[in-house]
Amino acid sequence: MYILDLTNPLVLFAAILIYAVLMILGKEFKKSILPAISLGIFVITIAIYGVQISLAETAETTRLIVSCMAYNAVLVLLSYLSYLWVDDIEAKANNKKSIDNSLDWFWEKI
Repeated sequence: MYILDLTNPLVLFAAILIYAVLMILGKEFKKSILPAISLGIFVITIAIYGVQISLAETAETTRLIVSCMAYNAVLVLLSYLSYLWVDDIEAKANNKKSIDNSLDWFWEKI
């Protein structure tokens, strides 16, 4: 069974690079769909890890998948916050209401 090993530094760097590129492009073009793409990729990857953990044959494989899920959960959180941030930028640029204004207190402190 193939596992996308996020504990490998090169694979982790590629995942962070995907996240950063889509976030920067979303900010520059003021399109919240771009960070949402990275969020979707990381959520699908967590779902795949969930299936793989049920099919894991050894304890070592299970530990590897759990650690990969932890790295991926951090990437999901970052992607979600980036999506909300770029959505706020897009809403202000188009003079319309943002999809979710519940994190205004968070953005004001940053």
